[in-house]
Amino acid sequence: MADDIPYLLRGITKMTTASSTLISSSRYLNDPRMREWVAQELLRKNGPDLPTPSGAFILSGIIKDMQNFAEIDAMMEEERKHNKVLDRFLSDRFKSNYTLDDLSKYPAESVAGQFYKQLHDGNYQVNIVPPFEAKGNYEHFLLRSGQTHDLEHIVIGGGFDSLGEVVVGLAKLENIYKHFSPELANELAVMQFFTSFRFISRMACHYPTVWHDMWAAVDRGRKVGMTSDCYLLAKYEDVFHLTPEEAREKLGVRNVVEVDTTLPSRIWDGRA
Repeated sequence: MADDIPYLLRGITKMTTASSTLISSSRYLNDPRMREWVAQELLRKNGPDLPTPSGAFILSGIIKDMQNFAEIDAMMEEERKHNKVLDRFLSDRFKSNYTLDDLSKYPAESVAGQFYKQLHDGNYQVNIVPPFEAKGNYEHFLLRSGQTHDLEHIVIGGGFDSLGEVVVGLAKLENIYKHFSPELANELAVMQFFTSFRFISRMACHYPTVWHDMWAAVDRGRKVGMTSDCYLLAKYEDVFHLTPEEAREKLGVRNVVEVDTTLPSRIWDGRA
């Protein structure tokens, strides 16, 4: 009898299939690598044996295999007809080729100067992913996203730490959905969604003392993304010589609030 079924369980329909493997209507759920990534990356504790940045690199390969680049390229072609910023971005096809030595020549207080200090002090590479020749619109978007990520930390006001990644990530998600149609935004943002929300889910599972710090980082990032121009497609190289404050004004980045998240990030990382 239907009355015997708890209210919240009513309407569940058991489906059947001839498949001998797990299958659903979701391309994400269908991929065993994605199921493993979500289970591990959203539920695990942090530890030095598996640095957090590695998760994003692994996810990138999984998501790319799921996506249809030709369809996304076509969506971007359609979008550029009414999106002048995207049209200019795709027409210019700009990619950077600066070196660490080039950055060292800028004033210390400039965007490039602060970027140089971060790279030099941390012994990092200029590109977080190896450069490649983009074959289409979406590949070019991915290339530039890799080239500008660390610069977004400086301009958006997210520190180079775990909670700073949350600020930058949530700003990017909101900025994508503000400036692109929902269907295209979904493709451009899906990887960022998973990489950002693993920080939040691990906090909820294991690091309750940073609850308020984490959600404050979410709020700061979302406000920047929702109220700013389409900085995601900006040519940051044009503002290298400016201070972060001056760069924000030129790029239309608004409502930045810089907060030192070093301590809560160390707690979240499991180092304090």
